Amino acid sequence: MIVDAHLHTSGRETTGGVLQSLDDAGVDIAFLLAPFLTPPYSLYDRKSLRAGNRYLSDLIKSHSDRLVGFAVVNPLHPESAGDLEEAAALPGIRALKMVPTGWYPYDECAHRVYAVAARLNLPILFHSGIFIDGRSGRFCRPSFYEGVRDHPGLRVTLAHLGWPWCDEANAVGIIDRINGIDPAESQFRFDLSFGPPPIYRDEVFRKAIDVIGPRSLQFGSDRFLPCSGAHIRAAIDEVRAILDQLDVAADDRHAMMSGTAMDWLRLRPRKGGN
Repeated sequence: MIVDAHLHTSGRETTGGVLQSLDDAGVDIAFLLAPFLTPPYSLYDRKSLRAGNRYLSDLIKSHSDRLVGFAVVNPLHPESAGDLEEAAALPGIRALKMVPTGWYPYDECAHRVYAVAARLNLPILFHSGIFIDGRSGRFCRPSFYEGVRDHPGLRVTLAHLGWPWCDEANAVGIIDRINGIDPAESQFRFDLSFGPPPIYRDEVFRKAIDVIGPRSLQFGSDRFLPCSGAHIRAAIDEVRAILDQLDVAADDRHAMMSGTAMDWLRLRPRKGGN
């Protein structure tokens, strides 16, 4: 089984096209993010984000067994907590995507959104690490997300293993391991999407597996729809090749390719070792 836990929509896809791409890629379940990086959608335009959340809901609502919706809000908008309430009521919306740009994850404006997400039991996928489009990554260091712990029960994933602060991401993730918290109950998970350039990936993956463990790691392609299934499949094959190189056991592969993400969104009863 494969869960793609980080897949962008653009506002230009069709439900049939998305499902066909997933079929061609061999993806069973996809976590789809509302559009915010492609015109007319923008993090800086609250109206466009609200429209993007509605668009995503319409795209996926008839296939909630396979397509999981992540709303997008920007806490710099004073109404963002209310916008999350609005999005959470839409069919198919099960989680939230947040991108710190112009705000820090420990800022009060962010905590107002976290409080709503915790109350509504909506996990959050955060961008962490640098950006490839030239925006400053200074807001996105993994340690800045420790403020999430002020909201017990709120489950979050830091994308990209926090590249280039991967050791810092491991340090954030290991706290629960040190305190004996089962990975399935941990507040923090980390996704394997994009992140380190190829020359670093073997070392970064090995450290993450050894330090925070496969049950805290989840696959995400970070692809932008509409795209071919082959494009998504290339990301799957790349990760699998690294896992081959590292001689990762079958149960640990299962966790990273599907089990961790399924546990994160409570999509099925949790089972030990997955």
